[in-house]
Amino acid sequence: MMKKIILLTLVFALFIMAGCSSQEQGTWQKIEKEGKLVVGMSADYKPFEYHDKGDNIVGFDVDVLKEVSKKLNLKLELKDTAWDGIIPGLQAKKYDLIMSAMTITEERKKAVGFSDSYFNAGQIIAVLDGNNNIKSVEDLKGKKVGVQLGTTADLEASEMEGVEVKRYEKIPQAFIELNNGRVDAVAADLPVVAKYTLEHSGVKIVGEPFTTENFGIAMRKGDTELLEKINTALAELKQDGTYDEIYAKWFK
Repeated sequence: MMKKIILLTLVFALFIMAGCSSQEQGTWQKIEKEGKLVVGMSADYKPFEYHDKGDNIVGFDVDVLKEVSKKLNLKLELKDTAWDGIIPGLQAKKYDLIMSAMTITEERKKAVGFSDSYFNAGQIIAVLDGNNNIKSVEDLKGKKVGVQLGTTADLEASEMEGVEVKRYEKIPQAFIELNNGRVDAVAADLPVVAKYTLEHSGVKIVGEPFTTENFGIAMRKGDTELLEKINTALAELKQDGTYDEIYAKWFK
């Protein structure tokens, strides 16, 4: 009797493994057969993904996706999806991937798989266009830096030697003070700063993020072949300079 139970258990385990293997291969095979990559995103987060005046979805993520699709010889289809339903939509197979300025977290890793990081959305510095003295975080010593009270930028700037931190209830107030010459720089999340510089002239981003908050492309757990394809395409974009060109378009 025990042998029969063991045998049945082994057969059941092999059946489950075969089913998982079939699912792993199935997503990529489906994508290849259809010749297109379907991606879900919440297109309301400028400058990563948003609707332009012609109601086209544009942004940094979109440009990266277009190049990834080219690398994979696929057409690209975007599905604008509400943020609160974006992971359930992936699980329901409404699209193959999520690329929507999604931070890689341990909690999200329980529900989805992530590609290698394609963007560091950490804290960044902004200065007036005519300021050529501040080029990186190292140049903030002896300077006044505007931050939003209680944010990561506030905590990080407070630890910097020789930096005078000016705190504001809301980040737009810090940018007003920058334009009025009352602070030398503003420090905040890169997406926040990028949105401001996209909508207002006279302010530029300098240096690289001085903290780390990685964005990744999400997919269903078990889609290992798709994961490998995406990671390879991202690596090639970074290696051949295409990624740097896209980054400069949106953040420089």
